[in-house]
Amino acid sequence: MGALDRLRVVVVDDEPPARDRMVALVAQCGARAVAALDDSQDALRWLERHPADVLLLDISMPGMNGLELAQKLRTQPLVPQVVFTTAHENHAVDAFELDAVDYLLKPVRLERLRQALERAARRCGEAPAPEPHFSVRHRDRMLLVPFSDVRYLKAELKYVTLVTACDEYLLDESLTSLESRLPDIVLRIHRNCLVMRHAVLRIERVGPPQDEQWMVFLRDMPQPLPVSRRQLSALRMALQTSS
Repeated sequence: MGALDRLRVVVVDDEPPARDRMVALVAQCGARAVAALDDSQDALRWLERHPADVLLLDISMPGMNGLELAQKLRTQPLVPQVVFTTAHENHAVDAFELDAVDYLLKPVRLERLRQALERAARRCGEAPAPEPHFSVRHRDRMLLVPFSDVRYLKAELKYVTLVTACDEYLLDESLTSLESRLPDIVLRIHRNCLVMRHAVLRIERVGPPQDEQWMVFLRDMPQPLPVSRRQLSALRMALQTSS
């Protein structure tokens, strides 16, 4: 199996029997199907939030077809290797113009799928593993912002603003969800604010005794952020634990 057991494979096919069979074949090859989705829009949303190495993509689907999805994904910084699966030969030229790893005709044979996955694994091995990141929307496209660039996340009305030393972006995920998903990465300092643990320089009490306020100072940020009394104890304990 070798490199195949490290592959994260996403299967996209609108026909349940074909989708289930492909998931089973992936497992027989020694790889792992991390998602099985029934249309391109679902796949696009899933890939905005999760890493994947290989996309086993049916071409003929209602709505956005597989070729259109592959074209959309090419505008993103990190794109999984694409293997098209189809019952028709006439899309092969378009598929390889999109730099597809392979073009498999249905019913897909186990050995042909194994060859395609091995080819995809070799391609994946040519690039270093990407740094963990947030997927953000910016001017009608998706950007990947590395965790190391982020300083804090703040809830404002219906949105969460992700703040780096130089820019701000909108996130589609709630603060509660982010805190639950990244317990070792973020620290809550207020009901509407999470800071990145790596960005914290210190917490400090400021102001006169009658109106004192605890503030957290972040790397590369000119202004400190207020810490609520409710979060102060947990924040101090977390920082002591990590020091």
